Amino acid sequence: MKKFIETLKNCWKIEDLRQRLLITLLFTAIYRFGSFVVLPGINPSMLEKLQSQTSGGLMSLLDMFSGGAFSNASIFALGIMPYISASIVMQLLAVAVPYFQKMQREGESGRKKIQWYTRVLTVAILVFQAPSYLLNLKMQAANALATGISWTVFMIPATIILAAGSMFILWLGERITDKGVGNGISLIIMIGIIARLPQAFVQEMTSRLQAISAGGLIMFIVEILILYAVVCASILLVQGTRKIPVQYAKRLVGNKQYGGARQYIPLKLFAANVMPIIFAQALMFIPLAVVRYQSENASSVVQQLMDNRSLLYNVIYVILVIAFTYFYTAITLNPTQMAEDMKRNNGFIPGVRPGKDTADYIETVMSRITFPGSLFIAFIAIMPSLAALLNVQDGFAQFFGVTSLLILVGVVIDTLQQIESHMMMRHYDGLLNSGHVRGRNAGVSAY
Repeated sequence: MKKFIETLKNCWKIEDLRQRLLITLLFTAIYRFGSFVVLPGINPSMLEKLQSQTSGGLMSLLDMFSGGAFSNASIFALGIMPYISASIVMQLLAVAVPYFQKMQREGESGRKKIQWYTRVLTVAILVFQAPSYLLNLKMQAANALATGISWTVFMIPATIILAAGSMFILWLGERITDKGVGNGISLIIMIGIIARLPQAFVQEMTSRLQAISAGGLIMFIVEILILYAVVCASILLVQGTRKIPVQYAKRLVGNKQYGGARQYIPLKLFAANVMPIIFAQALMFIPLAVVRYQSENASSVVQQLMDNRSLLYNVIYVILVIAFTYFYTAITLNPTQMAEDMKRNNGFIPGVRPGKDTADYIETVMSRITFPGSLFIAFIAIMPSLAALLNVQDGFAQFFGVTSLLILVGVVIDTLQQIESHMMMRHYDGLLNSGHVRGRNAGVSAY
């Protein structure tokens, strides 16, 4: 504890790091305060039905990623997810469309163009998503609107406010990235998720203590231990790598020798990060759009797809996670390009011929580590459903899930790495007693 306090003092001594930490805290506080600002004309005491709608099932995931703003009818109700959706679309276009491929190779100018297209696409998504949210709000809490205002008149300014709120969150994230510590967008997602943890923790503890016959305090302690084990497994998943040795040929220039060093290509156990889960969940949200947030008149199949505890939902979810893991790994890692780069730099894998054999070897290794990684991540993905079957509260069960855990673990590691780099540059000890923070590279986003 003394070591930790001393480390925090060292963080405060570094002026640049102190300013960055304060800016990060300020902008995240602004985001959290804005989550409780209700849309003008909406009575927050009349939103019980909306809050009950988001207490379980797929709708609870939407509420989690917005930090509770979705159920509060806040100006930040749509959160940062429209921008994430736009970013995913642009990433796929950068792989499949030659125009965007060329733009991506243009360096900084191309990156700015892609960012501009992403923002435009975000606005386009918000134009459709904001009215959908307001229609659901009307169905769930029609009496919440102030007397004398019709929903038809309310729709237009409310749509503008919701769209502006999401774009403001995007601006906050970019400012955190530029002036603060860590990746701003990832931090905002993490803050939204972790904001629900205290409430979910208290609800689960209260529920277990009241149900003495169901295990009481002992069962709650077992749940905490299981959650701890799942978090540790997620950390191993994020940081796990397979190192492929690469030998570079020796070169003599005069009396000096160049090259000859052995390096490694670190292939991540789960190179796709959280993208397969985001893709899979996006597809699993389709039943919500089909029935327009109403499950009473839906067919039995659609009702099962809307229930994250059902067998059909989890089987399809696991298949989608595994499929998208292979898909996203294939489009993000190019073994042929890696082999060509090694050949161009006089590098080779010991025992493997340069060129096509090297590309085939890298592809084989990636296939072998992707399969167990996809199975592992699929298992953790259905952990909330398994936890719910053991009578764990829905809010607390979501923290057993892979999306929230990987985002929390990944963002925390990235942020610690950036703080670590600032401190090590000034010859201070790092944040961990055991040494430096290892694993992901700094600046890696959570999506």
